[in-house]
Amino acid sequence: MKKIKTILAILPALLFSCAGDDVEKYIPPTPIAPSEPGEEVVYHKRAKEQFDLINQCYRINSGATEGLYNENYPKKDGDNSASFLWPYDGLVSGAAALHALGYDVNYADMVDRFEVYYRTPSGAVGGYGSQTNGTTGSGTRFYDDNSIVGIELVEAFNLLNNQDYVTKAKRIVEFLQAGEDDTFGGGLWWNEDQKGQQGVGDSNKPTCANGYATLFLLEYYSVCPQEEKADVLALAKRLYAWTLTNLRDPEDGCYWNDKQADGSINKTKWTYNTGVMISNGVRLYKITGEQTYLDSAIASSEGAYNYFVRPLNGLALAYPDHDPWFTTKLVRAFIDIEPYYKNAGNYIKTFINFLDYAYENARLSNGLFYEDWTGATPKRAEQLLMQDAALESLGMIALYKGETVTEE
Repeated sequence: MKKIKTILAILPALLFSCAGDDVEKYIPPTPIAPSEPGEEVVYHKRAKEQFDLINQCYRINSGATEGLYNENYPKKDGDNSASFLWPYDGLVSGAAALHALGYDVNYADMVDRFEVYYRTPSGAVGGYGSQTNGTTGSGTRFYDDNSIVGIELVEAFNLLNNQDYVTKAKRIVEFLQAGEDDTFGGGLWWNEDQKGQQGVGDSNKPTCANGYATLFLLEYYSVCPQEEKADVLALAKRLYAWTLTNLRDPEDGCYWNDKQADGSINKTKWTYNTGVMISNGVRLYKITGEQTYLDSAIASSEGAYNYFVRPLNGLALAYPDHDPWFTTKLVRAFIDIEPYYKNAGNYIKTFINFLDYAYENARLSNGLFYEDWTGATPKRAEQLLMQDAALESLGMIALYKGETVTEE
């Protein structure tokens, strides 16, 4: 999922226009009127506002990739004809929240469009590629990308009761099963093309691939046929255990990024890596009743908050000033664990304050969010993924607070 580095290597640094298959004339946006002091925040309204803005700026309205979205606003020379799979998935996740809140956002159509990223190489198991031409998938097939699509497919089944989404999710189980190997005692590589290549930084077994595969498998476990459950749970437990053993920092319970092909550990810590393992621990505890899973998740929750949240750019407490999509996944984990760990409620309140601050102080004049929610600099605000993060965060908090679209 750290393909942002890859994207930036391919794409020049970016600025802003409107959606479509071609670069359209840029029309300067009108400024935003600030909220009145003391105005009650209704998060679902802000989420829908953000969704509509994304559609206005990023949606492709003609050509082979019509109905998909551009990687950047404005579309740049050298960009692909549609976004990478990862930011599209992030948008679908936000749309799922809006659908759950009661909005009509053509959610089923958005979920169905995952299929234009799917490809089956000769002699291989099918899986979702990182790119599309609007008809079929292309590019590298990443294990974390496929897992987050699987998570969205299970959520779509739960929201729409369409059994076809369970059938499609099963294909991802098969893709993960084919990817597991015995190097370093198990686990998944980041992608299928760069396995065991010493000296190649992207050839690694990361927390993101193994953690999100585990989360997908545990979500799929809740909806799959009874005869599949034992094998699905066994794989989830193996991947969880491998990640716990190889990539958990025993000092604070946070997770390192990856184990390189030469066996060394990349000790970079990202919010979403620890977040997904917290969510996995909660789910495994609920399925198995084994306290050790919950204990590990609680320790990681406390460690993550202490590690990632600190005074920053004039704010008394702030989550990181970069990669907000990652932060959203950590906060989802805090929501998962709050029933078992009450301190998580305070962690969520801190995030809500941070989100509120970003809405007022970290947006461009057209309403698009900065990457940096402290408001210091827009950074990569032009990327669809940065806008997905704001959408998903607003929708997630609306659901957390029990909002619906009917309330005023």
